[in-house]
Amino acid sequence: MNKWWHLDIPDTIKRLETDSNQGLAFGEAKIRLEKYGPNQLREKKGRSALSIFFEQFRDFIVWVLIGAALVSGFLKEWVDAIAIIAIVIINAILGFIQEFRAEKSLAALKKLSSPSSKVIRDGQRNIIPSHELVPGDLIELEAGDNIPADSRIVWLTSNFSVQEASLTGESTPVLKTTLTLEEKEISLAERANMVYMGTSVSSGKARVIVCETGMQTELGKIAGMIQEIEQESTPLQKKLEQFGKWIVYLCFVLVGLVFFLEWLRGGKLLEVFLTAVSLAVAAIPEGLPAVVTIALALSVQRMVKRHALIRKLPSVETLGCSTVICSDKTGTLTKNEMTVQAVYAEDTLFRVTGIGYAPEGEFLFDDKAIKIDTYPDLIKTLEAGVLCNGAQLVKDNSSFKIVGDPTEGAILTAAAKLGIWKERLEQQFSFVEEIPFDSERKKMTIVRKSPDNKLIAFIKGAPDILLNDCLRIEEKGQTRPLTSGDRGRILKVNSDLANEALRVLAVAYRILDKAPDKYAAEEIERELTFLGLVAMIDPPREEVKKAIVECKKAGIKTVMITGDHKNTAVAIAKQLGFFQEDSLAFTGEELDKLSDEELYKKVERIPVYARVSPEHKLRIVRAWRKRGEVVAMTGDGVNDAPAVKEADIGVAMGITGTDVTKEVSDMVITDDNFASIVSAVEEGRGIYDNIKKFVHYLLSCNTGEILVMFVSSLIGWYAPLLPIHILWVNLVTDGLPALALGVDPVDKKIMQRPPRKPDEAVITKPRAFLMLGQGAFIAFCSLLAFTFVLFIEKEGIERARTAAFIVLSCSQLFHSFNCRNMTESLFKIGLFTNKKLILAVLVSFFLQMSVVYIPAMQKVFKTKPLGIIDWFLVIAISSFPLLAMEAAKIINKKLKIYSV
Repeated sequence: MNKWWHLDIPDTIKRLETDSNQGLAFGEAKIRLEKYGPNQLREKKGRSALSIFFEQFRDFIVWVLIGAALVSGFLKEWVDAIAIIAIVIINAILGFIQEFRAEKSLAALKKLSSPSSKVIRDGQRNIIPSHELVPGDLIELEAGDNIPADSRIVWLTSNFSVQEASLTGESTPVLKTTLTLEEKEISLAERANMVYMGTSVSSGKARVIVCETGMQTELGKIAGMIQEIEQESTPLQKKLEQFGKWIVYLCFVLVGLVFFLEWLRGGKLLEVFLTAVSLAVAAIPEGLPAVVTIALALSVQRMVKRHALIRKLPSVETLGCSTVICSDKTGTLTKNEMTVQAVYAEDTLFRVTGIGYAPEGEFLFDDKAIKIDTYPDLIKTLEAGVLCNGAQLVKDNSSFKIVGDPTEGAILTAAAKLGIWKERLEQQFSFVEEIPFDSERKKMTIVRKSPDNKLIAFIKGAPDILLNDCLRIEEKGQTRPLTSGDRGRILKVNSDLANEALRVLAVAYRILDKAPDKYAAEEIERELTFLGLVAMIDPPREEVKKAIVECKKAGIKTVMITGDHKNTAVAIAKQLGFFQEDSLAFTGEELDKLSDEELYKKVERIPVYARVSPEHKLRIVRAWRKRGEVVAMTGDGVNDAPAVKEADIGVAMGITGTDVTKEVSDMVITDDNFASIVSAVEEGRGIYDNIKKFVHYLLSCNTGEILVMFVSSLIGWYAPLLPIHILWVNLVTDGLPALALGVDPVDKKIMQRPPRKPDEAVITKPRAFLMLGQGAFIAFCSLLAFTFVLFIEKEGIERARTAAFIVLSCSQLFHSFNCRNMTESLFKIGLFTNKKLILAVLVSFFLQMSVVYIPAMQKVFKTKPLGIIDWFLVIAISSFPLLAMEAAKIINKKLKIYSV
């Protein structure tokens, strides 16, 4: 790796064989273009719409259903075959609709590259497509330009600064230099003599020599990392895969056992095979994949209302078991809007309320709002800050935004909170001259003409340096000599504010005796009168503190990973409440000194990482995952994209987030609010609870169907149910209540539980025994109806099968109410708290009646109509599972027999 920042300008020119005035010759540039290739990011072939559709058929349980459809077709049971295939296709279409967002991460990265560049070749200025740039090219940059390649600065104006937030996480523009940096190992954010592809010029002009292009740029390396990261299955996908295999093994055992028993009994081979197929149909929950997909899709719709946009369906459930949220600082935990939080004037420290660029807030002294007329020096300090300012505070619809430097914008907002507006002041104080800020002086000056025609220089800059140029101090509207005691007090306040991770600027002025021949810094910036200090920070979002408290209750750790300074990051973490006395904070440089094993051991004690690169972020995410944690990684910048993709759940910011990060993420937060992530976690936990409810419902119902067929086969009876009866119940009768259970209201105490383990089974042993008992009761009800009609009423087999079919269906509808809560009574949680379930049960019941009373359906399902007395019998027997479970819940409250 070339350390271009460590080379001086002559060495850089020599190594790249170029000229800092003439640039490359066109002929040489053409040769280099062939050698190095175009200055663009290689795009990995994306998934086509067709491939996304076919990926919906990867799940094992889907192939089980396809196998069942083929067997049904082989037996010429065409209705069964068509019904199963229809379910498989519907499931695939639903999944496809949600996932039809091909991974455009590299296409999005390419959008960050400037489409054209101003290049010097053969001494002439040309505008060429950026993809034609080569190492050694000399290019010109000015405010507003996107930087097209990684380059070394060879000339600049004193105010040349670059906005690097998307690449480094640094919230404010970085002032650049041409000076050689001594350190060989230095973080990207501190390479002040370099500019990088994907960032943009905030102010000033520069000439730079291209050092790296295409995939060799820092942006290109991130693109490469994104390509290398393989997507893993979510916990839910893994469980459903295991679950599908378990069901198939169970099918083989049951089918084999029944086939063997019937064969021993001397049954006809075809009849034995049909009975075995009926059992297989009973064992496979045909509706499960579709119900899971639809339930997740409905949950996605709910989450949109809570400002979370899910890009990949299974991610909803993964959120629910998140144990660590790794968050970028700038724009995620903080507002990404510099805000003045304190002003020191008149030997008094005023605190300022309000966050962001909206001029809403108060100035406080001793926690009480001040009266503006009482503190003239405070007013003068803010006026000087406004008049020595190149930014604009602009109202955009209902919100405010800053045009220009965020630091200067923060001063404008603070002044506006006291009714001091730049536009009004500029009408009184006309502009004369500006001496721009530079990194050597660390000061900026604007000279203006006052209403009484005095020339006044307004200066702001670094407190320790500006104070050396001050001879007087403003006090109660009067000036007096600045004493050593004054200097000590001011520097102490500056130090205290800096320890709070606030960025502090000093403000001063000087009344000029006459207009100088030349407005030079050394002439103007001396014999100043000190006014005050202005302290600011990119503050934490007000709602984030509450969200982090909720995370703690839910057993979720918060980790900040930022490109910003360490002390700033720690201060924000302390304010938000996730940096404790024994916590550690590491910079990227310190992280490089740790081996992966050392990081693995310490990672739980490190809630803050500062000045980190994309590679560091990946290491941190991987260290947490190695400890078995489920990691959600939030971010907005390009620098976050690899870690966002690597995490179990990648979360991008919708407003400030780059296209790159959005495209590799699983979820996009549309309001850029950390609190919305916590809401999404709550929703994720709720959907997993509901998945357990409808899986319990479907499997206990399937258990009942298996036992009906298995017991009748052992006894030697006619089959009480035909394969099409079982298929109808599994797909239609069970499907709607299962969906309604999928949107059951979330438990209010769900965020007070610890996160569940990713390997926790959907069906635990206690739940499996409960399901077996409930299934046995449903089977008993169905067989009771079959026995009563066939042997007591002495009716024919079709009428007996109709009774068994209807009772099986209705008992399962009653049982759906049991599945809302296995320990609390239905009447305690409220019969009408899930109105969708009541509607689903009613619709399913009327669909069941259609099978019995519509002649065309009677022929397909081989059913006979039931009389009024039969229906009384059906309802009475079918309600047994609900009544029995209510009794079991009462007994369990006292005896604690089971827990699920």
